[in-house]
Amino acid sequence: MDEVRPTSGAQTHGLVPLFPPGLQAIYGECRRLYPEQANPLQVTAIVKYWLGGPDPLDYISMYRSTGCLTQDVQEHWHYVSFGLSDLYGDNRVHEFTGADGPSGFGFELTFRLKRETGETAPPTWPAELMQGLARYVFQSENTFCSGDHISWHSPLDNSESRIQHMLLTEDPQMQPVQTPFGSVSFLQIVGVCTEELQAAQQWNGQGILELMRGVGVAGGSWLITDMRRGETIFDIDPHLQQERVDQGIETEGSNLSGVSAKCVWDDLSRPPEDEEDSRSICIGSQPRRLSDKDTEQIRETLRKGLEFNSKAAIPPISSQRQSHERPQSRKDSLESESSAAIVPHELVRTRQLESVHLKFNQESGTLLPLCLRGRLLHGRHFTYKSINGDTAITFVSTGVEGAFATEEHPYAAHGPWLQILLTEEFVEQMLGDLQELNTREETKLPKEYSWPEKKLKISVLPDSVFDNPLQ
Repeated sequence: MDEVRPTSGAQTHGLVPLFPPGLQAIYGECRRLYPEQANPLQVTAIVKYWLGGPDPLDYISMYRSTGCLTQDVQEHWHYVSFGLSDLYGDNRVHEFTGADGPSGFGFELTFRLKRETGETAPPTWPAELMQGLARYVFQSENTFCSGDHISWHSPLDNSESRIQHMLLTEDPQMQPVQTPFGSVSFLQIVGVCTEELQAAQQWNGQGILELMRGVGVAGGSWLITDMRRGETIFDIDPHLQQERVDQGIETEGSNLSGVSAKCVWDDLSRPPEDEEDSRSICIGSQPRRLSDKDTEQIRETLRKGLEFNSKAAIPPISSQRQSHERPQSRKDSLESESSAAIVPHELVRTRQLESVHLKFNQESGTLLPLCLRGRLLHGRHFTYKSINGDTAITFVSTGVEGAFATEEHPYAAHGPWLQILLTEEFVEQMLGDLQELNTREETKLPKEYSWPEKKLKISVLPDSVFDNPLQ
């Protein structure tokens, strides 16, 4: 990428047709906010993505915002991306599907960074951050929604900052625009600390964003990121964790629908020497592979966000996705119109199991109470997807549609994907028995929990067991 002073802000009427309509529409919204900054400093991709370059965003414009005194909004830098939406309408990057739907991915990214005293030009590192997020969107075809969280695990500016993750929200000033190639909304990146990310994961992103709006040093009403912020909102106001987050999980449930984890499961129903047994899912053995359908279905399950329908559903995956269809957003994936049971892949039969043994590392095990209280007690589901292979474990409640585990057969496997259906009464019992996992302090491992009448066993084991499965 390289910095240039764009000529796109030229106001000579005769030059307007030289500008692609999608690009012009976004510039128009920027000019509405910053009429005096017709030629903002801009970072541009040296080799455009559609010419084989690595950066999907053609441009990132950088504006100086004076803030808003009446709302106690401080001066800051405002970054706006160009390229996640369809700028050109000629299929060079995005397939043109008409003006009625979203343009490209349907959104652009923005970012608001606190201007430091004496700073005369905007830092350019946010442009690379935005390019990184854009690369993820283009490569995965997963779109972003307001309230989504992004685990980055590194200071956003490569410093020693505590701001190491991101939440997404609607930009407080920029209004959605309609272009000849579809609609474009503006999603703002908000830098957050690890503790704030974890709270968003366990409760929901919108709730944490609202708490941050009420804490001036954490962003205020416009959610301006301050990379020098050293305190979390919970350090500033310790009551927020218990009175807002914990209470929110209790009353509303959690929006965390799954995690990548260190986990395995064993089928205890048959002797291990039985070749038809599914104990190939145990540690140290060669697991069966997930079918493409199961892989995509678990992927959809893991990337879901806000639940709006009264009945949660594990999203069914159609056998063929039309090339012109944009993959659903996290929000859309929950609004499934289908309530039919999933038809298993014809080459992988669903097996009903009598007894199972689940194994988690400590980090994954500490999420079990959240899975039970924040998800299953609210009629939802929760998935652990192994980072070491194709193994997956999905807990479902009796209110979840589309599951292949049933009340009659609560343990069911589809290849290496295990589903466990738990009744509300059993969930309450498990919560009492797993109470010690609620603590954030490290406990002595291994931990064993067993419910013989339900033929279920759970072990919480050291990481070394999963990292060195053959030892």
